[in-house]
Amino acid sequence: MTRSMNDKLMTLTGRLLVAAILIFVLLPTVVVFISSFSSTSVLFFPPKGWSLRWFERAVSYDDFRHGFWSGLIVTAWASSLAVLVGASLAIAIERYSFPCKQVLEGILLSPLFIPHFTIGLGLLMLVSQLNLGRGYPLVIFCHVVLVLPFVLRSVYVSLKNLEQRIELAAASVLRSVYVSLKNLEQRIELAAASLGASPLRVVLTITVPLILPGLFGGWLFAAILSFNEFTASLFITTQATQTLPVAMYNYVREFADPTLAALSVIYITVTATLLIIANKFLGLGKVLNVDARH
Repeated sequence: MTRSMNDKLMTLTGRLLVAAILIFVLLPTVVVFISSFSSTSVLFFPPKGWSLRWFERAVSYDDFRHGFWSGLIVTAWASSLAVLVGASLAIAIERYSFPCKQVLEGILLSPLFIPHFTIGLGLLMLVSQLNLGRGYPLVIFCHVVLVLPFVLRSVYVSLKNLEQRIELAAASVLRSVYVSLKNLEQRIELAAASLGASPLRVVLTITVPLILPGLFGGWLFAAILSFNEFTASLFITTQATQTLPVAMYNYVREFADPTLAALSVIYITVTATLLIIANKFLGLGKVLNVDARH
């Protein structure tokens, strides 16, 4: 009886601790959400009145609109290129052995422990020395570099402990791709190869269709990471290429009204909606090999 009561007490304590952590994490979001409806021109909590005018300003402010479209351009290119490169690397790492493989993995993993502002500053110095412009290609390249390390991190987790479910908070391109590859029936590929199909044709007609849900899930997470990237983007973007997070940073240096709170609410709502829709129709838990019980 005593052991049963202790187990129940531990379970209750654990649930209360988890609830307290969730409240602590979500509390700033709740404060921002409420403050976004303030009627005053100064960010104030709790609001003295209620108004929707800051939402109207958030969607009509020119810098935000330009930053949004610039962010979409960078995100579309960066996430698509990251999926293409990441899927190729996942297949190569999983199926083949080649010289300097560990060196390549180390280079791709390096942005995990190098601060993003260091990468952004380094790219800024590099393009300055080479007299290159800070256009969209530079921003896209930077975002691809920042997304790819999460791929190899998930690969290492899968290789080190295949029995455990991957529960990483920051998913990205190759996480879902590699999980799909690990669960792929290689006998189908061997059968196609034995019938005379070339390796490239096997990959394009067998492997890629089978891991398509993983590719889409990887693209979605890469897009979210890219669209929200700020630290490195601050160094390499210009007025013409600044993304929405950079535009928000520039805005907060000049104004202290609830516009950013309103924009943050839109940001969170859209991102959460996309994830809910993707999970409903794609089943992100299955794509990422995460057990619903966890």
